[in-house]
Amino acid sequence: MRLKEKVALITGGGSGLGRATSLLFAKEGAKVAVADINAASGAQTAADIGEMGGDAVFVEANVATAAGAEAAVRGAVERFGALHILFNNAGIAGTRTMASIEEVTEEDWDRVLGVNLKGVFLCAKYAVPEMKKAGGGAIVNTASIAGIIGLHAHAYGASKGGVVILTKTMALELAKKGIRVNAVAPGFIDTPLTRGSYRGLDDQQQAANVARLADEAPMGRIGQPEDIAHAVLYLASDEASFVTGHTLVVDGGFTAQ
Repeated sequence: MRLKEKVALITGGGSGLGRATSLLFAKEGAKVAVADINAASGAQTAADIGEMGGDAVFVEANVATAAGAEAAVRGAVERFGALHILFNNAGIAGTRTMASIEEVTEEDWDRVLGVNLKGVFLCAKYAVPEMKKAGGGAIVNTASIAGIIGLHAHAYGASKGGVVILTKTMALELAKKGIRVNAVAPGFIDTPLTRGSYRGLDDQQQAANVARLADEAPMGRIGQPEDIAHAVLYLASDEASFVTGHTLVVDGGFTAQ
């Protein structure tokens, strides 16, 4: 097992990429702290890990606030005694993801940047001291291809582009502290965010959205959460011991077009 005896904190662990990664980390031997603002889904992920023989705790936290980020880290350390891995995954698309620059509201801009970028900063801020105590660690941040190419998602793209640069600056600062910092940049993945359920699309509209994205993809399909979870596992494990400051694109070739 690649993460045996490691303690991992996964934000946004209640659904999508966070849930898939939580389950995979547990299978690989990690003790998992699942942090999410949604208590029901976060607690369910932790319970599912317990049912499969793993060790997990749920921490309800809004990582867009200092208090929430600190609580997430504290919850992991209080339960397991240390922290070795942080997967900064919590993220939102905003209520009007593809709105024009004239239509994007200040409220939506602040909310998206608050969760997607400020949340990464805050969780790292409180996690790093614990990783230093543990003798080192690994941070993996969820960026996006929207932070690398223009996809007409102003707030979301800006937040994810910020994650790419923040990953590099943290990697440079923490390299000599034994803490590696990398990011994963998913393409279109079959999650509620991509499907559009958060935007109020019904089942038929969601299915049509997935089909359209699959038609545009070089591999003829969109990704599954497990595709990203395995990339995160690599970056968090000792197999990536000489990898830091890197953003790993996992998009089925979409950005190669």
